[in-house]
Amino acid sequence: MQHDEVIWQVIRHKHCSFMAKIETGKFCRNPYNVTGICNRSSCPLANSRYATIRDHDGVFYLYMKTIERAHQPNQLWERVKLPRNYEKALEIIDKHLMYWPKFLVHKTKQRLTKMTQMRIRMRKLALKTREKIMTTPRKEKKREARREEKAEKAAVLDKSIEKELLERLKRGVYGDIYNYPADKYNEILDKEQLAASDIEDDEEEAEIEYVEGYDDLEEEEDMEDFSGLAINKSSADDNDVGMDDDDDEETVAVDHKRMRRESSLALRKLEKDDPGAKPKKKARVLVEVEREDADERQKAVH
Repeated sequence: MQHDEVIWQVIRHKHCSFMAKIETGKFCRNPYNVTGICNRSSCPLANSRYATIRDHDGVFYLYMKTIERAHQPNQLWERVKLPRNYEKALEIIDKHLMYWPKFLVHKTKQRLTKMTQMRIRMRKLALKTREKIMTTPRKEKKREARREEKAEKAAVLDKSIEKELLERLKRGVYGDIYNYPADKYNEILDKEQLAASDIEDDEEEAEIEYVEGYDDLEEEEDMEDFSGLAINKSSADDNDVGMDDDDDEETVAVDHKRMRRESSLALRKLEKDDPGAKPKKKARVLVEVEREDADERQKAVH
């Protein structure tokens, strides 16, 4: 049968693994202690009827121990989950500890109050942005420094190897014997070609071009000839009276000469522009000459 006074005398005067003696007093490390002080009324081992508050990941629980369950260590403590509302939690404590000693009821409520205040302060601190100071061991710093040096040496070696291989590929040392990836090689060749083309563009001077300057004049002469033909035609139509057959023949001969000259000029122009092109047929100007019998003209004159 359990006797609380005997247990307390043994714990207090001989040995207790949860006792912590310091200059200010004696404290208890037992997580079920409601006050944290090592005394007769607060000891969870020397009291067969005991109650306390514990925190599990931000959730508060009311723990209760009775003498009826002392023979069952696995079911020694009965716990009840407390709501987050402080007033409702106090009501649940009053309900479950209605006939318990007033000291335990008061200390349990006091512990709930302190833990609630602590939780509020933790939330406020979590919302604030604070600098976090972290220490790194000296051995870890040295190890990281050695790794950086090795990585730098490996990177330099890889670059030198790549450069040497590209130079050998450029010289054609390997030829077509090996099936090597030539992507990098082609990429560098493209870069060199682009750089060379840029340099040539900068060094090139403005080219001098020569252009024919008589094309417009020839076109103007052609237009003048065509206009002259039209004028001759109109004058011939207006001045039919008094014209002879000899005059008509002369005008027809002149028209034929002009048409030959125009065709020769057009052929020369086409040869200058495109020597291999075939000459196009130029539209001919048809001149209609009305001829009347000599008798009718004489009658018209008389």
